[in-house]
Amino acid sequence: MNILFIQSMILILILMVGFYIVLRMRNIEIWIVSYWVRKLKFVPQHEGPKHILFSFVDHFEPQWALTDDIEKERRRVDRWCEDYPKLADKHCDADGFAPQHTFYYPEEEYREEHLDKISALCQAGYGEIEIHIHHHDDTAENFSETVLNFANILHHKHQALTKFPNSGQIAWAFIHGNWALDNSRRDGQFCGINNEIEILAKTGCYADFTLPSAPNETQTSTVNSIYYATNDSTQPKSHDKGVEMSVGGKPVGDLLLIQGPLGFDWENRKFGIIPRIESGDIRTASPPTNARMDNWVKANVHVKNRPEWVFIKVHTHGTQERDVDTLLGKPMDDLFTYMEDKYNDGEKYVLHYVNSREMYNIAKAAEGGKEGNPSDYRDYILPKPADFA
Repeated sequence: MNILFIQSMILILILMVGFYIVLRMRNIEIWIVSYWVRKLKFVPQHEGPKHILFSFVDHFEPQWALTDDIEKERRRVDRWCEDYPKLADKHCDADGFAPQHTFYYPEEEYREEHLDKISALCQAGYGEIEIHIHHHDDTAENFSETVLNFANILHHKHQALTKFPNSGQIAWAFIHGNWALDNSRRDGQFCGINNEIEILAKTGCYADFTLPSAPNETQTSTVNSIYYATNDSTQPKSHDKGVEMSVGGKPVGDLLLIQGPLGFDWENRKFGIIPRIESGDIRTASPPTNARMDNWVKANVHVKNRPEWVFIKVHTHGTQERDVDTLLGKPMDDLFTYMEDKYNDGEKYVLHYVNSREMYNIAKAAEGGKEGNPSDYRDYILPKPADFA
């Protein structure tokens, strides 16, 4: 047998084994098939411009990596309250709105003074507050009590969170700490509740914004989607698959999940060969770039049969000192400028800065058959929180 052929086959085998190891190490096997199926799926053409709905969600944790340093917490919060308006005021979308920031505040880190400051920032028009919770070995009863109490505090003491118009129940969006929504870690850490999807829906959560979580093992096989999940209390990770939200469709199951973009960053390859995972995470180690923004648009997250409304949800951990200059400085400033130059020409693209509540409302408007300018539906179902109007 030709020695060159044998060497080639050995090399191919080594590369295949290496690729498999990378897949396993990065948990890519969880979602790679669904990613390609969705990417290759036919998307119907549409007339008119493509509307880009850009939402920045923040796992906003003033006590990150601290044991007891209230002054450092204050500096972290004050930096956002002082510098975010300076950044946001330099930019606006097609509707005249400044970039919106949604602060997902951790219940277990509650301090009244911090939330008073963030609430004032939001009431000035720079975003809204939603709920973030880290928990471990929890029970359904305790989790229900925790989220209900925190929702009441945020709404009544800090003028945050909206209400469902029909029932009057306080409504809120959710991001799960440590990504472990519905007990989705294999070792059961950082949750403990197999019926979390059902509890979230019953206690007032209008949508979950946790995903994507790749390369974490908690990542679902469903990617780049807006979909309904049905709780199964007999096993964890009930939200792994669900029913895609569609124009003219009806809510199915228990909870709506709005995912951010997930894919591969071919511009930033490890060892110059292997593409890095693109999960919409913005920080100094993965700064916002024009190429990343283009990839987020190409991920094409949308309500089925409304492809001209593209939903882009990116995320960060905004209080970590190593990242704050990126989030409040030139890198984000440059990204907003690029978005407004390329994705707001009025012909091919129209740009809309939205918070989580507005993104949910616009998705529901698409489901309800609405079309045209999605900005008209920012308050489609859920109104602005009390005193924000």
